[in-house]
Amino acid sequence: MRIRYKKWARPELEASPFYIDNPESWKGKWNTFFKNSSQPLHLELGCGKGTFISELASENLNINYIAIDLVDAMLGLAKRNIENTYNEKKLEISNVVITRFDISRILLILEKKDKVERIYINFCNPWPRGKHRKKRLTHSIQLEKYKEFLIPNGEIYFKTDDDDLFQSSLKYFEESGFKIIKKTYDLHKDQIFEKNIETEHEKMFTEQGIKTKALIAKFERG
Repeated sequence: MRIRYKKWARPELEASPFYIDNPESWKGKWNTFFKNSSQPLHLELGCGKGTFISELASENLNINYIAIDLVDAMLGLAKRNIENTYNEKKLEISNVVITRFDISRILLILEKKDKVERIYINFCNPWPRGKHRKKRLTHSIQLEKYKEFLIPNGEIYFKTDDDDLFQSSLKYFEESGFKIIKKTYDLHKDQIFEKNIETEHEKMFTEQGIKTKALIAKFERG
């Protein structure tokens, strides 16, 4: 999603206590950033405006979350959405951090010591052109990277509106040694998640009559 430049975003992010501008320096020690360092660590790749992560994190204070995006304007909106959600619920923002980074280089900021238990990938760019498909966040190239910091039996929760991306992703997961434990071609009909938090894209596509495809894949490392 393209978004207009927002001149306030960078200053607000730099002043935010839950934004990290140098994620490389936290590699291998992410949980030490959080007030409760013993909690499980989950990750959202491509958090966009933060609608999903703000609801998810505020409903699960017993889990620590890292949300990543590459665009300052997006992260600025995510920062405001997180603040608004936590303020409405009268909660302290202690279990979520946002950071700016290129997900294709994710192994520069995460490793096995970080013990990520779950990854969320919601409505990522489908990169439909053949020569660009390797950029997909669910491509085998990326999945091999995630395996470097997911715990044994760690999970990936994936949602998309794009039929081709979903069908291709089923193959990517299997090729990379992930076991698909649940899948659906209509998430709103077949709820495979404990609770489905709708993203902005999801609401928009649903209104257009486009079904949400979803899966849960497990990394069964021995």
